[in-house]
Amino acid sequence: MKYIKKTVLDFLANIGMDFYRIDIKKEYKAFLEDMHNGLAGKKSSLYMLPTFLQMKDDIPSDDPVIVMDAGGTNFRTAVVYFDENKKPIISDFSKYPMPGVEKELNRKQFLQTIVEYLKPVLNKSNRIGFCFSYPVDMLPSGDGILIRFNKEVKVEGMNGRLIGAEILKAIKEAGYAEEKSIVLLNDTAAALLGGKAAYGYRNFDSFVGFILGTGINTCYVEKGNNLVKLKEHRKHYENMLINLESGAYNRFPSGKSDIEYDLKTDLPGEFLFEKKVAGAYLGGLARVTTIHAIEEGLFSKAFNILFRNTREFTTIDLNKFMHEPFGDNLLAKMCDDADEKDRSILYYLFDCLIERAAKLAAINIIAVLLKTGKGKDPTRPVCITADGSTFYKLKNFKQKLEYYLKVYLIDDLNIYYEFMKVQNSNLIGSAIAALNKLD
Repeated sequence: MKYIKKTVLDFLANIGMDFYRIDIKKEYKAFLEDMHNGLAGKKSSLYMLPTFLQMKDDIPSDDPVIVMDAGGTNFRTAVVYFDENKKPIISDFSKYPMPGVEKELNRKQFLQTIVEYLKPVLNKSNRIGFCFSYPVDMLPSGDGILIRFNKEVKVEGMNGRLIGAEILKAIKEAGYAEEKSIVLLNDTAAALLGGKAAYGYRNFDSFVGFILGTGINTCYVEKGNNLVKLKEHRKHYENMLINLESGAYNRFPSGKSDIEYDLKTDLPGEFLFEKKVAGAYLGGLARVTTIHAIEEGLFSKAFNILFRNTREFTTIDLNKFMHEPFGDNLLAKMCDDADEKDRSILYYLFDCLIERAAKLAAINIIAVLLKTGKGKDPTRPVCITADGSTFYKLKNFKQKLEYYLKVYLIDDLNIYYEFMKVQNSNLIGSAIAALNKLD
């Protein structure tokens, strides 16, 4: 078995896909450099997007907020308030299809659908918090200009529009005369604020939102004085939540499979970090790497034939195999009809790609925690509110990630953290954003 593992590691090293070549200290310094440049408005692969949301210590009690969460497939609505103990209370929860997924809509249809979804709760509050996880140029007002929807959501005529203003206008046109206000934020900022709401009593030194699901992203709290690209605006903010758009980072080393797979994606040359680690891409990257391994003779002829006749597999298929290599799943069944060593080779191959993903994600987190300057006292660690199926469900990922964080963040840098999970963080974070921004 040691020989098989060494064979896989040597193969990955030859095509530049091994995790050993990643120098964590060198890479987190480069990541930090891009963070600094992005905040200063200089050339950077990290967007470092201002959210115009501040982290405040107090959360108002007994003040209801209408919340919306526009995800990839679902659109959720609810009402949230915080009781006297600052515990979030969620009521009037509903889940609907995301408008524009089942069929293409024009702007009017899109907005009318949202108003229909909101009708059961529109009389509950004049404040609306909207978790909107699509590319947006945020404005100091709390509104945002839509850059584009992703390929799953098809809406004609919304690009370049003020999302919040369009929704408020549609609400009025539907006969609701009462003035309402709205604030937008993305899911990573909502996760951070959700962590603050759920664990504020823990006296954490700071808060970070970290998402690793179909994509990857990070949000943290930055000092107002460091927001150089905001120029005069920065003097109005003691601090601000910053959305890195970490998946766009492009300075990690790329191997043969990375380069080849990137060319097959919708946006070649963009979001290179995301394509190395996230659920939307890891399965495809693993397939390309497996094909190279077949070409190098690592697998049997029987496996070669079976693999090439198997459909494209996803990260879900990869994960099912990793959890049950002899189970009732696509890749395990394929190995049943091949040589027995093929199963072990495939497992080691996938495990090494997961290890590399964990190492790269650790660099992201280390750089962000260094940038906060927080977490130096073990009694007051940084709270990282983590969300996403890849983070929690991908076999071996979390334990590998925490290994690198222990060695390089805790043992070497003496910076302390805790991963925390918050149910309904998008809804709770949206409520906090509305209460803080629209007070």
